Amino acid sequence: MYEIAIIGAGPTGASAALFAAKSGKKTIMFDSNQSVTKRAWVENHYGVMEISGPDLVEIGKKQAEKFGAALVEATVKNIVKSDNGFVISTVDNQYEAQQVIIATGLFAELAETMGLEIKSGTEPRIKTIIAVDPAGKSSIPGIWAAGTIAGVSMHTIITAGDGAKVAINIISELNGERYVDHDVMK
Repeated sequence: MYEIAIIGAGPTGASAALFAAKSGKKTIMFDSNQSVTKRAWVENHYGVMEISGPDLVEIGKKQAEKFGAALVEATVKNIVKSDNGFVISTVDNQYEAQQVIIATGLFAELAETMGLEIKSGTEPRIKTIIAVDPAGKSSIPGIWAAGTIAGVSMHTIITAGDGAKVAINIISELNGERYVDHDVMK
C-alpha cells in the first residue's frame, strides 16, 4: 500500500509527488498524458528563463522519480474508500493508498465519478472544480485536491506551488507535526 497517491503528473501532481517522495513517504503518481502544460511555452516560471511545457512536465516527473515516487502511465477511472484508505482503479490494475491527491487540472470527470463535492470554477474555461478547504481537503476525508482542479490559477508556478502545499499538509498530518523540507548547499 502507498501512503500517498497523486492522480495527475503535470506541474501540480509532479510537485506533490516530489515533496511526498522526498519526505520518505511511499508515493505513487498516475500520468494520463493529458496535461495541458504539454501544449505550453513557459517564460513566467520563477527560476526558469524559458522552457517548453513538455520539457517542464518531464523534468517534474523525473524529479519525483529521483526520490522514489513510482510512476504509472494510466488513466484513473475511479477511487473508492476501503478499510485502510482507498482503492484506485485504472483500466488494467488496482492500487491502494492511505491518502490521495487529485491533481487532474481542468478534468473533473474523476471527481464527479467519485461523488466529491464540486462547484463552479472561477478561471476562464474551467467549468467545474473540487470544493476544498484552505489545506486542500475535499468532502471525502483522505481525498485532497490541488492545482487547477482545486480552483487555483492555471499558471504552472502557482499549480506547482499548490501541489507542494497540499503534499506538505498531508505529510504533516501523517507525521503528527509540521513537515519542513529545506536543503542546504553542500
